[in-house]
Amino acid sequence: MKPNNETLELLNRHTSVRQFQDKPVSDEQLAAIIGAGQMASTSSNVQAYTVIAVTEPDLKAQLSKLSGNQAYIEQCPVFLVWCADLYRLREISGPHLQGAASYEGSTENLIVATVDVALAAQNAAVAAESLGLGIVYIGGVRNNIAELSELLGLPELVYPVFGMCLGYPAGVNGIRPRLPLQAVLHHNGYQAEASVEQVKVYDEVTRDYMRERTRGQKDTPWSEMMAGRLAQPSRLQMKEFLLQKGFMQK
Repeated sequence: MKPNNETLELLNRHTSVRQFQDKPVSDEQLAAIIGAGQMASTSSNVQAYTVIAVTEPDLKAQLSKLSGNQAYIEQCPVFLVWCADLYRLREISGPHLQGAASYEGSTENLIVATVDVALAAQNAAVAAESLGLGIVYIGGVRNNIAELSELLGLPELVYPVFGMCLGYPAGVNGIRPRLPLQAVLHHNGYQAEASVEQVKVYDEVTRDYMRERTRGQKDTPWSEMMAGRLAQPSRLQMKEFLLQKGFMQK
C-alpha cells in the first residue's frame, strides 16, 4: 500500500503560481515561512544564505525588468531574492583566524552555499503552500546578474541564486507530470540504459500533457524541449561574474 499523509499530499499538489491576488502577505506569515526555511539541513551549520524580501513597487518593477520582464514579479505582494552568502562567514571568521589561511572563496564553498540556499528555499516553499500561499521560482534574476546585484547592494561573496514570487494564488496551473520514478531512482549504482529508456515513456506523457494544456496546439515531447534548451546559450556571464565576486578562487 502506497504511504500517504497530509505532508505527502501537499508536496504532490505543488504547482507554480504565476497569478496573484491583490492581498498582502503579513509580516507574521513571512517570518514563519523564512523561519521554516532556516530549519532546512545546512552543511556544517554554515547557513550560507541571505533572503531579501522586496515589497516596494518601484524596486519590484526594476527587478522584473532585469529578470526578463516577468509581470508576476510586480504583481506578487512579496518577491524574495535568495542569495548564496559567504560574505557573512568571511567577516565573522576573520578575527578568529589570527592570520591563518582562509578558503571562503573556494569552489567547494560555492557549492555549499548554493546547496544551502536551495534547501532553505524549498523548505520555505512548502511552508508557504501549507499556509494557502503559492510560489514560483525565478531563475531570471541571473539574466542581468551584475546589475541586479548592484541594485540590491550585494557585497563580495554574495550572489542571487534565484527569486521567488510569493502570494495568494489568483489562478493555478495544472500539475505538470514528472519523469517516471525509475528514471531518477537507481538502486546500488547508476543505471544508464534505464535512465534514458524511461524518457521514451515520459515523452508520451508530456505529449498528452501539452496537447491538453494548449488545446491541441502543441504536442512537443520533453526530450525535444530539452534539446532546444541545451542548444541555446544561457547566462554565459555567470562564470566571469562569480570570479569577480570572489568565488571559485581555489
